[in-house]
Amino acid sequence: MVTYVAMLDVPRHVVEYVARLLAGHRRRIGTPKGSRALGPFRQAVFVLRWFREAGCVHCLARAAGISQATGYRYLHEAIDVLADAAPELHEVLDRCRAQQMSHVVLDGTLISCDRVAGTTQQGNDLWYSGKARHFAGNIQFVAAPDGTPLWVSEVEPGSVHDLRAARIHALPALYAAARAGLPTLADVGYTAGASKGIHTPFRPHPDIASPLAPDTRAHNRLLRGIRALGERAAAELKQRWRALQHVTLSPSRIGRIAQAALVLNNSWK
Repeated sequence: MVTYVAMLDVPRHVVEYVARLLAGHRRRIGTPKGSRALGPFRQAVFVLRWFREAGCVHCLARAAGISQATGYRYLHEAIDVLADAAPELHEVLDRCRAQQMSHVVLDGTLISCDRVAGTTQQGNDLWYSGKARHFAGNIQFVAAPDGTPLWVSEVEPGSVHDLRAARIHALPALYAAARAGLPTLADVGYTAGASKGIHTPFRPHPDIASPLAPDTRAHNRLLRGIRALGERAAAELKQRWRALQHVTLSPSRIGRIAQAALVLNNSWK
């Protein structure tokens, strides 16, 4: 074995923030001082390496001088501690109204994952996304007009459509916000079930003939242009926290991992 020195490309204040959360968690559950293999700071470094590098947990644990089982336990503990600090959607929307934002952007993204057991009523793989043609979890997110990610939902299996996932996790709160003066922009995938206050592009159907009228096409182009910045939020989270590019843990943990990444992202900024 050959040892070498490496640098974690995360601002120190982010590591210290995670360490404070972990230290507070240990105090709450009554962990005796000195009883852990890693202190809060070293555990924070271990977890942030996983989020940034999407590395093998076994390899990261070995580099930290702990067993694989302890590494997984520390990782899941930190994910839950961080996810618990993620804001609720109602809280986010209240803050957006207080800041007088013109709108928020709703969109969904698929987080790739390994194959897992589970079937739909039709007998298909529950976590297989026909849209992306791979196994994934469906995450809904809300972003500010400038593309800053503000909120992420719990995970739904990849076979679940964006609109259905939004109905479960986001649309009720977004409807209430729209009534209070904060509209939501979304893409064409939400058109079928979107109600007043959720602005989506028009597309041809029995009530709207094809080709679309010039005014309708102009409306769609303007909406796409305004919404485009907000849709960068998912890319920002996936590129900064590479663990979101492919999750090898249980797919049911994808929502908590994404919420933890959002908290880390907010601390980074």
